[in-house]
Amino acid sequence: MGDVRYAEMLDVAKTLNLTGMQVMDLPDSGLKEMDPIELEHITEGHVRAVNPDVLVTYAVHGISGFHDHLVTHAVVKRVFCKLRKEWDQAPRRLALFTLTETTMEEGKFKLHTSSVNEIDCAIPVQAEDIGKAADALDCYRTYQEVIRDAKVLERTGDTIYFEFFQENYNPHVTSLFHELDNK
Repeated sequence: MGDVRYAEMLDVAKTLNLTGMQVMDLPDSGLKEMDPIELEHITEGHVRAVNPDVLVTYAVHGISGFHDHLVTHAVVKRVFCKLRKEWDQAPRRLALFTLTETTMEEGKFKLHTSSVNEIDCAIPVQAEDIGKAADALDCYRTYQEVIRDAKVLERTGDTIYFEFFQENYNPHVTSLFHELDNK
């Protein structure tokens, strides 16, 4: 399945016209069996190489509850906290992608959400962006049934939501980079 998933990711990169993407050679559906210290080392190396201002990962519930999403959340959060203590170029924000309970539509799969009070950032998206997201999701040929049954785009809607780790914005801000120049 690795070669098939890799080809799907390359198609996503082309569809979204990404300027860069690195696909890690890690087992799909197997992160829970890996040594978390090894995953942290791999993640830290990548973060140091890219040197982003903002790291983005899943919220603590992983949205779908899928093991790889839960492990990814824990590893990225741990690396973020470590780098903040040790590296003067550490990312300045950890953004946690989530859904809000106010936009949930019933579907075959139960998805986890964040409360309105937990959400710090709500980014409105245009119809063109939603179309691009649909095109990118079409690239995942092996997951079309899951994508359809989970109602991914319908549940996401026209706003993308994030929690910010150890920050609180009420009302919500509309940019992942809000006030970073002041930090």
